[in-house]
Amino acid sequence: MDQSSPMVINKSPEVFRLEVQQAFAKLIPREKLYAYYSARAAWSSAAIILNQTSPESISIFQFILELYKSCEGNWAELASRVGIDIKELRRFLDYAAVFLGNIGNYFGQGDQKFIPDVSESALQKLSQCSEIAVSIYEIIERPLKASLPLALGFPSDIAQSSYYPGELRISREEISDVSHILTKLGIDPENTRLSKTIVGQKSCFDVLQSSVEEDSLPKVIYDESGLMIRIIRGGHRSELSLVCHYLEHAKGSAANQLQKSFISKYQQSFTTGDMESYKNSQREWVKDIMPSVEVFFGFIEPYRDPFGVRAEFEGLVGIVNAQETKNLTALVKKSSTFIRRLPWAENQHDNDGKGPFEKEMFESPDFTSLHTLAYCSSIIFPGKNLPNYNDIRQNDGFKNVMTTNTMTATNSKSEAMASCLDPSEVSNFLKHREHAFYLWVVFHELLGHGTGKFLVESHSGGFNFDPKNAPINPLTGSPINSWYKHGETWTGLFGDIATTVDECRAECVGAYFMSDIELLAMFGYTDDTEITGRDLEYNMYMQLGVAGLRALENYNIEDHKWGQAHSRAHFAMFKCLLAAGGDFLTVTDDKCSGKLTVTVDRTKISTHGRPAIASLMLKLHIWRCTADVKSCRNYYVQLTEPTGVYLERRRIMLAKQTAKQVFVQPNTFISDGEVLLKEYEPTVEGMIQSWAERMRMIREETENS
Repeated sequence: MDQSSPMVINKSPEVFRLEVQQAFAKLIPREKLYAYYSARAAWSSAAIILNQTSPESISIFQFILELYKSCEGNWAELASRVGIDIKELRRFLDYAAVFLGNIGNYFGQGDQKFIPDVSESALQKLSQCSEIAVSIYEIIERPLKASLPLALGFPSDIAQSSYYPGELRISREEISDVSHILTKLGIDPENTRLSKTIVGQKSCFDVLQSSVEEDSLPKVIYDESGLMIRIIRGGHRSELSLVCHYLEHAKGSAANQLQKSFISKYQQSFTTGDMESYKNSQREWVKDIMPSVEVFFGFIEPYRDPFGVRAEFEGLVGIVNAQETKNLTALVKKSSTFIRRLPWAENQHDNDGKGPFEKEMFESPDFTSLHTLAYCSSIIFPGKNLPNYNDIRQNDGFKNVMTTNTMTATNSKSEAMASCLDPSEVSNFLKHREHAFYLWVVFHELLGHGTGKFLVESHSGGFNFDPKNAPINPLTGSPINSWYKHGETWTGLFGDIATTVDECRAECVGAYFMSDIELLAMFGYTDDTEITGRDLEYNMYMQLGVAGLRALENYNIEDHKWGQAHSRAHFAMFKCLLAAGGDFLTVTDDKCSGKLTVTVDRTKISTHGRPAIASLMLKLHIWRCTADVKSCRNYYVQLTEPTGVYLERRRIMLAKQTAKQVFVQPNTFISDGEVLLKEYEPTVEGMIQSWAERMRMIREETENS
C-alpha cells in the first residue's frame, strides 16, 4: 500500500456475529424493556459518532442505507437494474460493511482513511437507484474516494479532525492555549468541539458544546489580550434529543431508583451540556452493583482527539452473565493481595503494604462479564474500566466490564495473529491465545486501570500526602518534587500522550500478572491442567511481539502520529522487550519472502521479559502519579518514534494487511407487547441489513411518537 494513500478496501471483511440470544432469553419482561429502550438510545447516537469522524461520514451512511432501501437488500436485482457488474457491487458492499463497522470512513483502530475499490462509473450508476441517492451522491462524490485527508489528526494538509471544524485552520498551540484557559474557568472539554474565527481584529475561538438546549447568541467567557473565547451550545442537538427521548422510556423500566436517578442525570447533562451533571451520573452509576442489564452512555473516550481531551460519544447496553462473573468477583475480593506485589508496592510497609503511590482504600469495583446487546462505538473494546474521571475513581469507585461475546467471536478466527510466528508455534499459539488474551484483559482492567494514586494539592493548600515527609521516588531515590496542583488533571497535563501512557501502564500490569502462578490458578490454570499457567505466560509474550509489529500499521509517517493509543502502547512494550537483551525477543526478517518472524525464549521470561515490563510500568506509574510530564514525555515520545528498521517493518506489515474485522449486532423490537430479538447472518449483507432495519425502526418510532 502507498504510504501516502488511504487503504483501499479490496477484500471482504471478516464479519462476526455478537451472540446474545441465550443471555437475552433469561431476562424478565421488565428487563427486556429496559434493554430495548436503552439499546435504542445507544443506536440513536450513531449520527454523533459519524459527525465526529468526518464531514462526509453522515452522507456516506445515508447513501448506503438508501441503496439498501431501494432494493430491500436484493443486491443482485440492484446490480442488474443500474447496470453494473455484480463483482463491483460486492466490492462496494465490502466497503459498506467496513464503514458501518467503524461508524465512519476512518478506521476506529488507526484513524486512517479507507476508500472503496469501485470505479467512479459504478458509483455513479449505483446513485441512479433513486432521486434521494442522486442528491446524496452529489455531496459524497469527491470525498468518498479522495486521497486526502489521509488520517485523523491535528488539522493540516494531510489530516483533519472534526473536533476542530471550520475554514480557518487551528494550530496545536492555539488548542493548547484555549484548553489552559478553559481549565482555569472550570469548563470541561469532553463534549465540545473548537472552531476558530476572526471577530474584528481578534482571534475568536468558539467552544461548540453538545446539548439539546441551543443558544441563540454566543456567550463570551473570555476576552483579553486580543483573544476571545465564546461558548455556543446546541451541538448534536437532534441526536441528543433522541437519546434523551429513549432514556426517558428506559427509566420507566429501570430496576431501582438508583438507575432512574443516574439516567435522569444523563438526560440533564445531554440537555444542558453541563458536564458536572454527567460526573454526578457517574458517581451514582458506579454504585449500581451487578445489574441484570448494564448501560453507559456519554462522551467517554478521547482517543480520537489529537489533543487528547475531547471525547467520542459511546453507548453500550450489555446483559450480565452471572456465571462468568463469579471468577471476576473472586478476583476483586483478593485485589489488595496482588496490588502489594506490584513493583512500586514491593518492600513497602506503609498503607497496608501498598506504599504511597496507591490509594489508601481500594474500592472493590463491580466487575462483570457482559454479553453486549448494543455497542455503538467506532471501536468495540473487549473490556472497559469506567468512569474516566480520576477524582471519581479515587473517591467514589469505578466499574470494570468484560464484553465477553466480542472476545468469543474474534477468538474463533485468530490466524492473523499467527502470521508473524514460526509455523511450528502456530498450533499451540492458537490453542492458548483465547485463554491468555482473556486474562490479560481482565488484569489490565482491574489491576491496571484500577490502581494508582494521584498525588494532589487541593485549592485550600491541603495535600493527600505529607509534603513535609514526601514519598520517595523509586526512580530517583529522592523525595518527589512534583504533584497535581489544584485544577490540574491527568489528561489536561499530559495531553496527547495521556491515554496511550495510561493504556501502556495498564497493559504492562496485565502482562506482569500473567506470570503470577497464584493468580492464574484462581482461573483454573496450574502446572497440572491441559493448558498450564506457563503456557499462558509464554503465549502472552508472543502476543506482545506480534502486537508490536502489527502496531506499526497504525502509525502515520506523514505527520508522525499514532492512530490508536493501544497500538502505540504495544509498540512501547515491544521496544522494551527487544532491548531486554539475551535474545529474549527477536524478530527475523526474511528478505526473500518478506516475512517477519517473532521468536520468544520462554526460558528467559523471568530473567529478561518480566523485568523489562516491570521497569517500563514503574516509570509510567510514578510519572503519572506525580504529574511528572516532562520526564514522561521525553522518554515515551522517543521510545515510540519508529525509525530505521521499524519503518521498513511497517512497510512489510502494510503490504500484508489481513481482512478487517467487524461485528454484526442484533436488533430488538416490540411485537404484541413482547420484546423480541433479531440476529443477522455474519455476512456483509447481514451487516448492512442490521443497520438499515435498526435506523428504519428508530425513524418510524420517532415519526409516530
